[in-house]
Amino acid sequence: MAQIFAYITHKGGAADDTAFELAAAAKKIDAGAALTAIVTGTGADLNTVCNAVTAAYNEVWKIDNPALAYPNAEVVRKALLSILPAGSIILLPHDTFGMDLGPGLSIKTDSAFVADVVGIEGVDGKTLKLVRQEFSGQVSTHVTCDASAGAVLNIRPGVCQPGEIKSVGGQVVDKSGSVGDLTVGRKFLEVVKAEVGDIDITKSEVLVSIGRGIEDQENIEIATQLAEAMGADLSCSRPIVDAKWMEKARQVGTSGQTVKPKVYLAMGISGSFQHLGGIKGSPFMVAVNKNPKAPIFQVADVGIVANILEFMPELTEKINGL
Repeated sequence: MAQIFAYITHKGGAADDTAFELAAAAKKIDAGAALTAIVTGTGADLNTVCNAVTAAYNEVWKIDNPALAYPNAEVVRKALLSILPAGSIILLPHDTFGMDLGPGLSIKTDSAFVADVVGIEGVDGKTLKLVRQEFSGQVSTHVTCDASAGAVLNIRPGVCQPGEIKSVGGQVVDKSGSVGDLTVGRKFLEVVKAEVGDIDITKSEVLVSIGRGIEDQENIEIATQLAEAMGADLSCSRPIVDAKWMEKARQVGTSGQTVKPKVYLAMGISGSFQHLGGIKGSPFMVAVNKNPKAPIFQVADVGIVANILEFMPELTEKINGL
């Protein structure tokens, strides 16, 4: 079996939740494999992240370089190509950065690329069996690739829960001197922070979030009543913002806000990776959708097949009656 690597994304000295999810995904590929994490960046925050992920990885390869202060995929790709052995299996989170990094990395390493992996069925000989989704999650596709030739896999956040982490006592290996020149054509300019509205959903502990299943702007009042009964804040997926039914500051997702609630109610939301990419911290998730094949059910703790316009009023009435 090829050596398995996981690229760790981080911010402000904290590893993203996907850091430990990728370790769980790697164990599904090869339960006995020695796992290696790669962390890029610079400064004290980088060292903090490296030390944190040694709990789940046998080795953590650190690349400290000023050019990596901001996660520019073109720079990161060049750095990785300097240190990755031929035929490696490389795991990335399936988010906006992972989708920027992954395809080009697979081309440069001459290996298979599989995006939006939602299931790992294991290895049969040299064949790695995976499940990914197409047509906005309406179709699950079973794909295979030659594991001995290496692969770049983008794993959807939330589908491989790490569970209780038992420290493997990994060690940090400094690979900074092995990357060479990291000059590239792309240049980082600035970070534009998302606007904050009347409610800052990034600080909410309980969220009632609505999607296309709300059907009409007038029906948002039904969700508002449920949120008030629960002591929750109201958020939404991108289609609701695109329709100008709610403000951008209420949008959860990779193009909206990143939230970390304790409880998340997904009402009429299909569960695209763009939406799920904005949910961190593994909240207790309840999904209600009239489509029994909605992708959201694959990551929800509780899934209910129902029309939210019928379900939400009943739930509100029950809560108010307590």
